[in-house]
Amino acid sequence: MRYFYLILMLSLFSSCKESEKDKIARLVAEWDGKEVSFPTHSVFTIQGKDTVDFSFKDADYKIVTYVDSVGCTSCKLQLPRWKEFMHEVDSLSNGSVPFVFYFHPKDGKELRFITRRDAFTYPVCFDEDDKFNGLNHFPGEATFQTFLLNKENKVVALGNPIRNPKVKEFYLQVLTGDRVSSIATNKIMTDVDIDKTSINFGSFPKAEKQERKFVLTNTGNHPLVVQDIITSCGCTKVNYSKQPVRPGGHLELTVIYEAEQSEHFNKTITVYCNVANSPLRLTIVGDAQ
Repeated sequence: MRYFYLILMLSLFSSCKESEKDKIARLVAEWDGKEVSFPTHSVFTIQGKDTVDFSFKDADYKIVTYVDSVGCTSCKLQLPRWKEFMHEVDSLSNGSVPFVFYFHPKDGKELRFITRRDAFTYPVCFDEDDKFNGLNHFPGEATFQTFLLNKENKVVALGNPIRNPKVKEFYLQVLTGDRVSSIATNKIMTDVDIDKTSINFGSFPKAEKQERKFVLTNTGNHPLVVQDIITSCGCTKVNYSKQPVRPGGHLELTVIYEAEQSEHFNKTITVYCNVANSPLRLTIVGDAQ
């Protein structure tokens, strides 16, 4: 089972460079079956103010995510995507899978603001002393700070399901008892051309919403299907048609950027689709004044 799990996890990150695969293999070997320890006393609140009685020890499975204080907090949290995933899991499991959030804030006030702004009303531990990480020494990359645990708090899978749709699919299959994964099956592939891989927005007043387009052309012989598009920050959104694109057809990705502050930005847009080099990496840069 351990060998199968290692091979499967490597397939989830199949677009990674060889050195990245080596790192993933090391992390999987290190964390597969490892017991995650929880602080003796953890205070869970709603939006950082209302304390709640939150217990998860008796659940058959639990999804645990840790967010450190490094970098852009809003970018790492991606709370609207978590809300979507939680709703999907709840509908499949009848609400039997708890989500355990430990956030180590660099700015508690900012974290409270983000949870209110995104209407995130699920219990969260604001772990100001970073006790959770102190007990477990989690990997430094946000991609590997989320875990699917069993009843004994042992790691069944690692990887962030809101950042990788293949990881999400695997989590759902474990939770529903369907371990015969479509990840391992051959999907009908096509080819794609992109008109550009980066857009420079230039300088603009931070209060002005910016909008640009990437265009994907299906140059293969089968329909182009976009499984998911993930942005590196909540300030960046992408609108696109969910319909398959016929051979020879075009797909417009409308990127909307709304600055949260004055800054030079460099954001990533990751497109998961049925092409050999998926996911496709696009970038937007600019200066919000």
